[in-house]
Amino acid sequence: MVEEARAFWITEPGRGEIRTVSLAEPRADEVLVRALRSGISRGTESIVHAGRVPRSQYAAMRAPFQEGDFPGPVKYGYLSVGVVERGPDELQGRTVFCLHPHQTAYVVPAAAVVPVPDSVPVGRAVLAGTVETAVNALWDAPPLLGDRVTVVGAGLVGCCVARLAAGVPGVGVTLVDTDPGRASVAAALGVDFAGADDAPVDGDLVVHASATEAGLRRALELVRREGTVLDLSWYGDRPVTLPLGEAFHSGRLTLRSSQVGAVAPARRDARSHRNRLALALALLRDPAFDALLTGCSPFDALPETMAAIASGTLSGLCHAVDYTVDPTLDPTLDETAEHEEARCSG
Repeated sequence: MVEEARAFWITEPGRGEIRTVSLAEPRADEVLVRALRSGISRGTESIVHAGRVPRSQYAAMRAPFQEGDFPGPVKYGYLSVGVVERGPDELQGRTVFCLHPHQTAYVVPAAAVVPVPDSVPVGRAVLAGTVETAVNALWDAPPLLGDRVTVVGAGLVGCCVARLAAGVPGVGVTLVDTDPGRASVAAALGVDFAGADDAPVDGDLVVHASATEAGLRRALELVRREGTVLDLSWYGDRPVTLPLGEAFHSGRLTLRSSQVGAVAPARRDARSHRNRLALALALLRDPAFDALLTGCSPFDALPETMAAIASGTLSGLCHAVDYTVDPTLDPTLDETAEHEEARCSG
C-alpha cells in the first residue's frame, strides 16, 4: 500500500512546487492508481498557472479531484494515465485514464477511471481528455456530408477536431494557423493547411481554437453566409472585441460556444461523461494522433516545465509528464534530449 504520493501544486500565480500528499486506504468501490504519464493542457493550465481564472468562473472551472482554490494554492490537471494497483478484480492491473491532477499515485472511485484499450499506447492515451473535447464540439456542431470545415488554430484541441472532422465522408478540412511549421502536423492528420491570410473562405463550419481575439475575428471572416462559427477557446480574464457591425448580421452568421464540462445537448439524453470518454479512448486507436505528442519531461521537472509552457518559452502541442523514472534515485541517468525522447516514447 502506498501511503504517500507526490503532487504538483500551483502555490501562487506563476509558481509551482511538488508536495507530498497522503493517500487514504482504498475502499471496496475505489482504486489505487500508480501514474505512468500525464498530459499538460497548454491553454487551460497556462491560464491557471498564471492566476487568470476569472473569479466568476472559479466554480465552473474546477477540475475533477482538484484540491485547493483559484488562484492558489491549487492542485490542477485532468489528463492522467496509470495502472490500477489495488481495486476490483476487473480493474486490477489495467491501464486506465482518469481526469486527475499531476500526481504520482492517487485513490479515486472505481467509476472515475476508464480502461485504456490494449491497442492504445500509454503515451497516446493522455490525449483522451482533449479528444473528448473534440468529440463534444462535433456533437455541438456536426459537419454534414460534403461540408467544408475550417479549423482556426492548430493547437492541440484544433488538431483533434480537424482529425475527427476529416473522418466524415466527403468533408474537406483545412487547418489554419499563423505558424507555418504546423503544416507538417496537418499533413500527418490528413488535412489541408493554410496560413491566416490565405485560408479558404465560405466554410460551412468554422471551428475557432486559437484562444486569440484575432483568430476569432478571422473565423467570422471565413464562414459562409448563414454558416456557423463554433468557438472552443477559453480566454480566461481577457476581454474579446468582435466586429459585429460588419457582416455578422447581414450574413446571418451563428456564433456559438462549446465546452467539455457538459455533454452536448444533442447527446445529453443518450450519452454520459463516461460514455464520451470511452469513445475518445477508442478513437485514439488511430496512430495519426501521435503527431500531437511533441515533448516529454520527468515529473520532478514539472515546476520548471509548467512555468516554461505558461510563459511560452516551451512550444509544442501535447507535452507529457513521465512518472516511470525518478532521476533522484539514479544519479547515472542520462538526461540528454535523445534519452528523454526515447524514455518518453510509447
